Amino acid sequence: MATSKAEAAKAEAKHWYVMRDLTRHNARRPAHVMLKELGIRYFTPMTWRANLRGGRRIRERVPYIPDLIFVYDCRAILDPIVEQVSTFQYRYLRGTYREPILAVGSSEEPRYYSPEEITPSMYRRRVKMVGGRLDGCEGYLLSTRGSRVRRLLVELPELLAASVEVEADYIQLL
Repeated sequence: MATSKAEAAKAEAKHWYVMRDLTRHNARRPAHVMLKELGIRYFTPMTWRANLRGGRRIRERVPYIPDLIFVYDCRAILDPIVEQVSTFQYRYLRGTYREPILAVGSSEEPRYYSPEEITPSMYRRRVKMVGGRLDGCEGYLLSTRGSRVRRLLVELPELLAASVEVEADYIQLL
């Protein structure tokens, strides 16, 4: 019984993958446009920045890291796209191979930190989420002065750290 690639792709689990978009900032068809046309779910970490446009200072949302994009699909769908489009690539971490990312797309307002912004005083306790939308994610409880919201800090070593709001009921101390 032969199965097609599309049927095999449907059977494979979808995950969040860290990808690189090497197109220029003013390209006609950056990765997020291509993914939208293909109907593939994606997420790009954004931040607010003041820019000059026509002599006026305006506040606009721009990518936190210009070439960073998270894509939610299975490898059977993503691998052919990566082979065809030379500016769209998997981002690799030392000691891993196409590791799925589970946490960053789960919060309306995630916060991002570069590795040099993370200080030892920000870490509290290592925790694991049990249940809820972040079930199985591990990270550190983030300590920020004056905040009543509990946040989980998830790190991609030497690349980026993201913090997302978590519900206290699902936190398990490790």
